[in-house]
Amino acid sequence: MSGGGSRSYADGMITLNPEHYDPPTSAVTARGLMKTYGKGDTAVRALKGINVSFERGRFTAIMGPSGSGKSTLMHTLAGLDTATAGSISLAGTEITSLSDSALTKLRRERIGFVFQSFNLVPTLTAEQNITLPVALAGGKVDAQWLTSITASLGLQDRLRHRPHELSGGQQQRVAIARALLTRPDVIFADEPTGNLDSRVGAEVLELLQSSTRTMGQTIIMVTHDPVAASYADRVVLVADGELVGDIAHPTAESVLAALAGVGA
Repeated sequence: MSGGGSRSYADGMITLNPEHYDPPTSAVTARGLMKTYGKGDTAVRALKGINVSFERGRFTAIMGPSGSGKSTLMHTLAGLDTATAGSISLAGTEITSLSDSALTKLRRERIGFVFQSFNLVPTLTAEQNITLPVALAGGKVDAQWLTSITASLGLQDRLRHRPHELSGGQQQRVAIARALLTRPDVIFADEPTGNLDSRVGAEVLELLQSSTRTMGQTIIMVTHDPVAASYADRVVLVADGELVGDIAHPTAESVLAALAGVGA
């Protein structure tokens, strides 16, 4: 993307075709990121040379219409999918050149994940689910940090309960606690409120927002919901595999207006 300008939407600002840069405070940076599925006439270019940086300690939402490439972008940035071309740097580590084993280790130790489906192990207690990544890595749980996280998420009296004994909101809180426990460089959240009603979803979004503001956690979230996106510090818009906008201080209204402007 080159050239460009800006357009104001309510309390937010959408910047089309912004100048790309790699600030020293970047948690994740992609350069020339491409992802193609298939070959020849049936090839689908899901990502078309994306350049983007995500600042440390900020909550960013990725939005776009269905099939825009927003989920592909997140999965590729998180090392869950491989890039066809380009580079991805996560807190100074170039991940596109890592071996499978090194990438697995990086995801386990330096990236947190929160998914729509919670992904909790049904036979484990809430506490065991939270500490599972550390246990799998053969590490030692920081008991003080665990207590701090579970207290801030209101889970102290639910730690011995199994997932079927928890509400959907409580299960997602357990998933957030699990993601926070290793103090990851970045947490990727994929439609984290998709299975929750609006009230509980708002509580989860407030928790994600709070973890950025009080813990300095970097969060990158994919969502289709303008209201969910309004909890973020920034919204990145994707359409047809390209970045088409960047909204600072988003509101639900500014996001809706911006989506309308890119044909979503």
